[in-house]
Amino acid sequence: MSVPDYMQCAEDHQTLLVVVQPIGIVPEESFFRIYKRISAVSQVNVRDSQRVLYIRYRHHYPPENNEWGDFQTHRKVVGLITITDCSSAKDWPQTFEKFHLQKEMYGSTLYDSRLFVFGLQGEIAEQPRTDVAFYPSYDECETVEKRIEDFIESLFIVLESKRLDRATDKSGDKIPLLCVPFEKKDFVGLDTDSRHYKKRCQGRMRKHVGDLCLQAGMLQDSLVHYHMAVELLRSVNDFLWLGAALEGLCSASVIYHYPGGTGGKVGSRRAQGGSLSAEAGNRHRPGALTSNGINADTSAEIGRAKNCLSPEDIIDKYKEAISYYGKYKNAGVIELEACVKAVRVLAIQKRSMEASEFLQNAVYINLRQLSEEEKIQRYSILSELYERIGFHRKSAFFKRIAAMQCAAPSIPEPGWRACYKLLLETLPGYSLSLDPKDFSKGKCFWGIAESFSPPLLKTSKIELAVVLEKDVTQSLESYTAKCPGTMEFITLPDGLKLPPVPFTKLPIVRSVKLLNLPTSLRPHKMKSLLGQNVSTKSPFIYSPIIAHSRGEERNKKIDFQWVQGDVCEVQLMVYNPMPFELRVENMGLLTTGVEFESLPAALSLPAESGLYPVTLVGVPQTTGQITVNGYHTSVFGVFSDCLLDNLPGVKTNGSTVEVIPALPRLQISTSLPRSAHTLQPSTGDEISTNVSVQLYNGETQQLIIKLENIGTEPLEKLEVTAKTVNTKEKLYGDFLSWKLEDTLSQFPLKPGKIATFTVNIKVKLDFSCQENLLQDLSDDGISVTGLPLSSPFRQVVKPRVETKPINPQESSKVGDFSHVKVSDIIGLWYGTVGSLPHVAFL
Repeated sequence: MSVPDYMQCAEDHQTLLVVVQPIGIVPEESFFRIYKRISAVSQVNVRDSQRVLYIRYRHHYPPENNEWGDFQTHRKVVGLITITDCSSAKDWPQTFEKFHLQKEMYGSTLYDSRLFVFGLQGEIAEQPRTDVAFYPSYDECETVEKRIEDFIESLFIVLESKRLDRATDKSGDKIPLLCVPFEKKDFVGLDTDSRHYKKRCQGRMRKHVGDLCLQAGMLQDSLVHYHMAVELLRSVNDFLWLGAALEGLCSASVIYHYPGGTGGKVGSRRAQGGSLSAEAGNRHRPGALTSNGINADTSAEIGRAKNCLSPEDIIDKYKEAISYYGKYKNAGVIELEACVKAVRVLAIQKRSMEASEFLQNAVYINLRQLSEEEKIQRYSILSELYERIGFHRKSAFFKRIAAMQCAAPSIPEPGWRACYKLLLETLPGYSLSLDPKDFSKGKCFWGIAESFSPPLLKTSKIELAVVLEKDVTQSLESYTAKCPGTMEFITLPDGLKLPPVPFTKLPIVRSVKLLNLPTSLRPHKMKSLLGQNVSTKSPFIYSPIIAHSRGEERNKKIDFQWVQGDVCEVQLMVYNPMPFELRVENMGLLTTGVEFESLPAALSLPAESGLYPVTLVGVPQTTGQITVNGYHTSVFGVFSDCLLDNLPGVKTNGSTVEVIPALPRLQISTSLPRSAHTLQPSTGDEISTNVSVQLYNGETQQLIIKLENIGTEPLEKLEVTAKTVNTKEKLYGDFLSWKLEDTLSQFPLKPGKIATFTVNIKVKLDFSCQENLLQDLSDDGISVTGLPLSSPFRQVVKPRVETKPINPQESSKVGDFSHVKVSDIIGLWYGTVGSLPHVAFL
């Protein structure tokens, strides 16, 4: 036997094997539709008996496995059902001949067979036959299930006759020696009259009768025969058949203890089958009562319980049987299947560690050279069994091996879809998720990163060796060069949807901060410098409730505004966790609310760079509320949309800001040179600079101010005001004067146009109040504040040298030219009527 059945379970020992196969050309869909109806009849109550027959159907079964039918009777094909299409009477002889040829393949073991013919009508179809059933079509075949039940009853009749024939002790008759295929050559020339040989024959026959009793629904009798076989075979050291007798004893005991089955869904249906009566379902439970409260067969239950193994003994006997199988290299399939059966029992007993030992033994059992398909099946079943006993990571390991086998170099047409599907199923076992919301910091296992790098690199920080990290990234770049990685869902043929997963860890973002506009571009609420400031203040309400929600912090509105058409900035603090340089291309902002033109950037982060500031810019095209939701990148050829809500540990100062309509922009220049000193510090709400000029008291000079509209909006309003700042009172006159009529006649000032106005500077200081204050005079000056290109000025006043001191005692101080600190500030307002203007102070 060379082909293992990985779906074997202990209760399969009580089943009759029936093969269902097509003859000729039969549509696959039609065949499996009939096969499904046939296989549904898996349990049949025997007439005039409480016994139940269990049937195991296969649509493909290797003939070489059938040769092991004497060793374990559940491996013997006892029933054959064939399905064929035959539309004309002339094709009938050829079809019937094919049916006979099919029977010859399993002829040595068959109890009975049936032929289902679809499409043939007429005289041939009307002839009554027991082995052939005619149906007009695949839709008109209501009696299929009834014919299958009759077929199974015929199998039972043959089974029962064989059981009775072989169980009867016929004194004087020689008991034949049952053999497995590879033993036949070893028994040639043996003394058939020796006591040792006769015990071997008796032990093997007892084991064989135990199999027949188990199939015939006689659990108690099978236990008795298995015990007798074990004693006989142990006495002659017939280890292979002793292992089979022990395994049969285990199977019968499992059926007794676990009537629901050990094979998962397939096994559980036996306890819930529609054709199984309530009495039959409880037949294995000790002390089962009938409707009148009297035990139906107390003696049988006592005998059964006496011969039945305990749950702990079942596993011990399985171990012993497997050790005997291991002595024969030709029994590798038997040994492997016994391990699988034991694991299924241990899974029900929740003895996971012992189950893993059986599975580990199954991994190292040497079989013939398996095909790629058989390897995939073997590793998949091992994965399912490990999953069943709770070894999730081990299960993922073998499922990954099965996935790699799907794309093995020796396969002419690799099964990439099956490979990808299996790899997806391994993710839970490695505690990996394709959803960034499910990924927690510090919880990453990279057992399958090399094979499944495209989605996994997106959510995890790589913890492989440096060489492997480079190999993974280089492989990913080569893949994306052929097929770019996008943020679209991928739908597989089986309906499975693969979600897009962004690279949130390459690079890692630690903070996101929306920046205010430069001081020269910040909008200010409209007010008049000549009048009172207008401000609307809301009442202060105290609340002890503080919201700590990260989402609320990120979505809160920021207290400054952006302007339509102006370049806005968002600063990200990022770092590269990789041990090599990371190239990030096409990095830009993701926003909602208003139309926004993101200006992508490209950056190159050094290896393990630490926190590195990156500024992303864009231009809002419309007005309203804009929310910065995240950023997009292109790393290793994979495009990613990274949302702030999916980034744990990211600090923000808010993500929603108001965009107001476009505002005018004014550039100011003056006719005076700049001053090297700042007479008054900026308050932060204004743009200031200084120009300087030296004048004597009573002297006059003109300051020409040039106004240029460098924006896209017209200037419709202009206000000019002056404020004198000094350190000593009553030491100044009217320094500044101007007329705006000529200037205002040029308004509204359209984009690109220039207007001028003149400011007259006249020094008029009064020193008559206190002459002794001259000793405290210092540089007095006049400062002008405005936009960066405006020109401030300063005035320095010196007293006359010929001035005589009033107080002789102070004559020594007259020559010290002290100055009075005086400065004038010109404030200039401009804007568009009905809008929020930019502000310049002059």
